[in-house]
Amino acid sequence: MQKKILFISYDGMTDPLGQSQVIPYLQGLSNNGFQLFILSCEKQAAFLQNETAVQKMLAGYNIKWVPIKYTKKPPVLSTLKDIINLKKKAKQIHRLYHIDMVHTRPGIPALVGLWMKQTMGVKFLHDIREFYAQSRVDGGMWNIQHPLYKIVYRYFIEKEKQQVAKSDGIVCLTYAAEKIIKQLPEYKSSVPLAVIPCSADMDLFDPATINAGQRQQLQHELNIGEKDIIISYLGSIGGWYMTSEMLRFCKRLSDQIPQAKFLFISPHLHDVIAGKAAKYGLPADKLIVKHGKRAEVPALLSLSNYSIFFIKPCYSKLSSSPTKHGEIMAMGIPVITNSGVGDVEEIVHKYHGGFVLNEFTDEAFDAVIAVIFGNKKFDTDEIRSGATDFYSLKKAVEQYTAIYREILC
Repeated sequence: MQKKILFISYDGMTDPLGQSQVIPYLQGLSNNGFQLFILSCEKQAAFLQNETAVQKMLAGYNIKWVPIKYTKKPPVLSTLKDIINLKKKAKQIHRLYHIDMVHTRPGIPALVGLWMKQTMGVKFLHDIREFYAQSRVDGGMWNIQHPLYKIVYRYFIEKEKQQVAKSDGIVCLTYAAEKIIKQLPEYKSSVPLAVIPCSADMDLFDPATINAGQRQQLQHELNIGEKDIIISYLGSIGGWYMTSEMLRFCKRLSDQIPQAKFLFISPHLHDVIAGKAAKYGLPADKLIVKHGKRAEVPALLSLSNYSIFFIKPCYSKLSSSPTKHGEIMAMGIPVITNSGVGDVEEIVHKYHGGFVLNEFTDEAFDAVIAVIFGNKKFDTDEIRSGATDFYSLKKAVEQYTAIYREILC
C-alpha cells in the first residue's frame, strides 16, 4: 500500500518558490511511489494568476493540492489565524486519508507538523531549511526590542527545540547547518539526518536549450549590445539580500568598465531597485529591470557574463542554500558573491565558479573588478557540471526518497 504524505507549506504553490522548490521534489516522490497531499497558504493575487499553471504541473501525478487563503494583516494575529486554519485542514485531511507522515519546513508549518505528531501519532519529517526564529531577527522582520516580538521569538525558539527532539527525521540544506544541528542537546543521533541543498532543475536551466534567436530577441528588447558585459541578479530583493552593497559594486564596476550593464531579473519592487541605483549614481541606461516567469528565466540568465548576489552573512544564513546559486551554476555562469552563507564559499571554490568576497569594501570590489577587466575565462562546462554534482533535482529526489523510506519502513 502506498504511504500517504502530507506536505505543509506556508509558501504558496502559486508563488515562484512553490513552483521551484516544492512541486518538482514532490513530482519526483510521486513517481517513486508515494501518495502526496500539499496543504499550502496562497496569496490571493498569485492564486488568481497562477492556479491553472499549478494544476497543470500537478496533473498526472499522485498529488492532491489543498490550498487555503493566506492572511497578512494584522501582524501576529493574522498568523495565528493561519495556524488555526492549517490545523483544521490538516486534521480534516488526516481523517479522510489516514496520513502516514507529515513533512514540514520551519516556522508555521513545523508548528502544525509537531502538533500532528503529538496529537495524531503520525511520523514527522522536520525539514530545517533555515533557522527560522533567528532568521526573522537577522532579516529585520522581528524587532525583539519590541515586547510582542520578543515573546514571539522566545516561543518559536522553544518550539524549534521540541521539533528537533520529536522529529522522526531531519533534513537541512547545508553541511554548515548539519554541524550545528548535531551539536544541539535535543538532537538524537538515532534520528536520520540528510543534507539536501536547494536543487536546480537541470533540464529547465540548460544553456543548450537557449537558441541564438531567443538571445538576440531578448538583447534587442532589453537594449543590450553585443559588446556589453552583463551582470545579472536573479530573484527577490530586500530582507537578507544586500541590495545597496550590490548596487555599490555595480556603480564601481560601471565606472571602470563602461560597457557593463546590470540586469535585475526580479518579480517586484522594481521602483526600489531603480531608486537605490540612482542613490549610488548608477546611470539609468546601465540598469535593466525585468520580471520573468519561471520558464523565461533561463533565457534571461543566458544573457549574463556574471551573476551577483550578496546575502547578509549572519548565523541564520549558515543554514541557507540560495536557490539562485544552483540555477545560475546550471547555466554555466560564474557568480560574484560573499562568504558566510551556508556552503556557498566552498561550492564556488570547489567548482571554480566565480568570486567570493569576505567584505564589502571598495578594495574588495576592485580586486574582483580587476579580474573581470582582465577578461578571466571561466570553464562554463565545469560550472554546470558542478551544479549537476551538487544541486541536481534528480539527486535531491533520490535523497528525499531514501529518508522517506527510512522513516516509514
